[in-house]
Order: sequence, then C-alpha cells, then structure tokens
Amino acid sequence: MSDTRVTFARTAVELVESRADTALLYAEISGQYFAEAEQRLPDRIVNVGIREQLLVSAAAGMALAGLRPIAHTFASFLVERAFEQVKLGFNHQDLGGVLVSSGGSYDNSAGGRTHQAPGDVALMDTLPDWRIHVPGHADEVADALRQAVAGSGRDYIRVTAAQNSRAYPVRPGQLHPIRQGSRATVVAVGPMLDPVLEATAGLDVCVLYASTVRPFDRAGLRRSLGTPDVVLVEPYLAGTSTRVVSEALTDLPHRVLALGVGRTELRRYGTPAEHQAAHGLDAAGIRRSLERFLS
Repeated sequence: MSDTRVTFARTAVELVESRADTALLYAEISGQYFAEAEQRLPDRIVNVGIREQLLVSAAAGMALAGLRPIAHTFASFLVERAFEQVKLGFNHQDLGGVLVSSGGSYDNSAGGRTHQAPGDVALMDTLPDWRIHVPGHADEVADALRQAVAGSGRDYIRVTAAQNSRAYPVRPGQLHPIRQGSRATVVAVGPMLDPVLEATAGLDVCVLYASTVRPFDRAGLRRSLGTPDVVLVEPYLAGTSTRVVSEALTDLPHRVLALGVGRTELRRYGTPAEHQAAHGLDAAGIRRSLERFLS
C-alpha cells in the first residue's frame, strides 16, 4: 500500500510538470520529495521557508496571476496559523486554490500540540465555498488532488498517514453505500472506514463512506435512512459535521451521535494509535459508543 504523503508529493510534482498553469508552494515540510523537481522548475515549485502566512499569501498572489496554486504544509500551520491569510487571500478576493495539509489530528503525536490540528476541518467550515476532502487511501489522495487542480474553486485536502485497506472513487458531494442496515446509519469519514466496519460487524446498521465532507451529500443520507438515527465518525473534532446532518434532517425527529477527537487536550505524546484509542476512535471504542447509542 502506498504512503499517502508520498503519493501526494509525487502527484503534485506530476501536475506541475504536465500543466503550465499549476504551481506548488511549500513551507519546508515535505521538501525531501520536492527538491529535485524544484531544481528543474524553480518558478513554479517554491519553498518559502518556515513562513506559513507568506505561503498562503504567495499562493493567493499566484492565483491572482492566473496560476492554479497548490499550497502545502502541516495542518496546524496551514489552517490554524495562516487562517487570516486563507480568509482574506482566497475568500475575500474570491480566488481559487488548493490547500493540502498533512499531519492531521495526531499523526505527528511526538511533535506535541504544535503539530496537531484536530480542529482544522471545523475551522475551514466557517468559510464559504470550500470543497473539503478527507481521503481515506493513497489512491484517493491522488484522485482528489487531480480533480482539485483541474477545477477552479477552493479545495482543502487533508492528508493523513492512516488509511483504509481499499480506495473508493472520489465523488465530491456523494456518499458511498458500504453496508445495509436498519437500526441506524453510520457515516464513516476518510480513514475511519476500516475501524467502523470492524466495529459494526454483526450490527444491523447502514454504513456510508465519505471522502469529501463539503459539500455534504444530504440527499444520499436521507435515502439511506432506515430510522432517523445517525452516527458520525470523523477523524477530527467531534461534531464537526453535526450541523449539516441536522440540516439534512430538519423536518424529521432524529438523533445524532458525533464521534471524533474530543475537546480535552491529551498532553502525553504517545503514539497515533494510543491517541486514537484514547478518543474512542479505534474499533473497540466505536463499538462501545454504538452499543450505548443503540440500546
């Protein structure tokens, strides 16, 4: 199985090489994958150094000049540190571009809180007209990036080390039906699909998969409902998509269980697997939460 971050880097370089309108900007992070191509394409592959606000502003400047920019660094630096530049550089000026983060919620657990961003998708969701991708497999990373670069809008792609055992086609705004059931509908986002499938074994629940969470497939969710009980399993801040689910079911009495990264900060570094278990996002934790909800 391919590494998700390496797949992103290779695909990004291929796109810059094959499309004269595409540029790649990064802030030191992942430079080991870009250095050789940067020597050949110094005008369109640019390392701005550890200057994340400049990274986003320069990407917006390239968009103003008619290029399709890809901007990349860790999620905590790309979304949280440079949020004002995202808001003003892209949204206020109504520019298109592609932001690609790595690290996610706790990939780099040894890096401590400075390298963790469980709130990135929730923060991006405060801005209008962003297509938000949470690929659950390396192949989905490549597919999402190619689609984003070929478009003209604003795309945020969240690349994490964790991935599922198989890929699904990237269809923004469409949920993939994975398993049928009647007692509840479980929406597994990105790399949470494999733990969800393990956790739901033997349970009479419907499982839907989302690798793109904005736009959210409200119609697809409604079509899948046996009973109006929905469980969201997201690899970032718990409750991030509760709003869109509730809006989809506004005319129905319903229940929503939101599973994800908790708001309590875990100050012991640990491993990504330990963080996942501590937030109840491993298969055993999801199973416990589902059994309580269904009972």
